[in-house]
Amino acid sequence: MNAFFAPRADAGQIEPLVDGHGRTIGDLRVSVTDLCNLRCQYCMPPEGVDWLDHSEVLSFEEIARLVDVFASLGVHSVRLTGGEPLVRREFPKLAAMIGRIGGIEDLSITTNGFYLERDATALVAAGIHRFNVSLDALDRKRFAQVTRRDVYDRVIAGLQALEGLEGVTAIKVNAVAMRGFTEHDVLAFAELARTRPYQIRFIEYMPIGADDWRAEDVLTGEELRAMIETAYPLVPTEHEPHATARVFRFADGDGEIGFINPVSQPFCGECDRVRLTADGKLRTCLFSHYETNLRDPLRGGAGDEELRQVIRDAVWRKELKHAIGDEGFRKPARTMSSIGG
Repeated sequence: MNAFFAPRADAGQIEPLVDGHGRTIGDLRVSVTDLCNLRCQYCMPPEGVDWLDHSEVLSFEEIARLVDVFASLGVHSVRLTGGEPLVRREFPKLAAMIGRIGGIEDLSITTNGFYLERDATALVAAGIHRFNVSLDALDRKRFAQVTRRDVYDRVIAGLQALEGLEGVTAIKVNAVAMRGFTEHDVLAFAELARTRPYQIRFIEYMPIGADDWRAEDVLTGEELRAMIETAYPLVPTEHEPHATARVFRFADGDGEIGFINPVSQPFCGECDRVRLTADGKLRTCLFSHYETNLRDPLRGGAGDEELRQVIRDAVWRKELKHAIGDEGFRKPARTMSSIGG
């Protein structure tokens, strides 16, 4: 076993990771690759983007080392993302490495579901028990329209594979809500939440990755909720601290549905997340215009304390808010696939 998995002598003695606005950071999103086998309209152009060179991407050992350093600073929740994480060879091996790191209490994954049927058993065995699966439409042709790939049946098969696995504690289905598109499936998604063991979550369309984003194309969570309540009354559940979704249960108790409203109802004040890109850059906000390079000091032989100080300095500068809708707002240069969801 590698040295960075050994119990830390300084455990419990290091001050937690806090930003300049008083928010304690406990959640790390880790992109393990910028590659993706889909071409979702809201994420990237049909031809894709310029992928990272292999030498630029962190190795499994480098990712685990950095996660361990974050864990020593009090980070307890890790979500593995991409690109599409399951396109990375032997990905379950990396998940198992991270699952053994002391202090990591919650390990989850966001995936497009393409390889989920193949990998579901190995992922649960590696320690992943919560799954977020992207599914933007409930019709094969409409799904192909938004993803530019005819793989709807594979995603559904992946979800069904998760249903039958012991140890899976949460299956969340994420749908990006776009005006003129998502309305067609809103009630069908609600019915899916009532009949399958999934929490359906609508995510407002954000200005990242898509060159033609317009505010009028955002289908808000409040609008979606009103559509659902024409057929199924909803009751709010207790909001968990730092949770991105506002979750409702159906009044008759059959299922849950969530709304992630970063555009119409920003939750920046509760944000406890930072992101590590596949090439080792620390981003303190999805919409950041600056990054902190952790890969170079890591490869240059920096010790844990030096890495902790670099991380502390970066997190202290974490943005107060994403500023969507403010005058002068600019999209980040990177697409979602290269940042990590």
